[in-house]
Amino acid sequence: QVELVESGGGLVQTGGSLRVSCTASGRTFSLYGMGWFRQSPGKKREFVATISTTAGATYYADSVKGRFTISRDGAKNTVYLQMNNLKAQDTGLYFCAAARRAINSLAVSTTEHYDYWGRGTQVTVSS
Repeated sequence: QVELVESGGGLVQTGGSLRVSCTASGRTFSLYGMGWFRQSPGKKREFVATISTTAGATYYADSVKGRFTISRDGAKNTVYLQMNNLKAQDTGLYFCAAARRAINSLAVSTTEHYDYWGRGTQVTVSS
């Protein structure tokens, strides 16, 4: 089993920056990828970014490309999401996700690709 714990959410103004973190514990050796999804009230959970824990390849939603950067620290089993130039539409509950299977570029943006989920950390961007 794997446990994911997010941290670093908060309130920031439009154009500001924020970094959220996700630390994995348990059977972390079984993970092939870790990523982030977000969800706003009344909306479906949407893909934000993922990083392969084996190859280091990264994947981003079009809406965050050029503004968000996902990275990892293997020694700490931690994944980071650096968010710059934040917009009001970036507001949401950000969930960390982890996959036990090799990252599939065609499926990486679907929730079904992931086996473990954190409880989420709130990011609010005020305009």
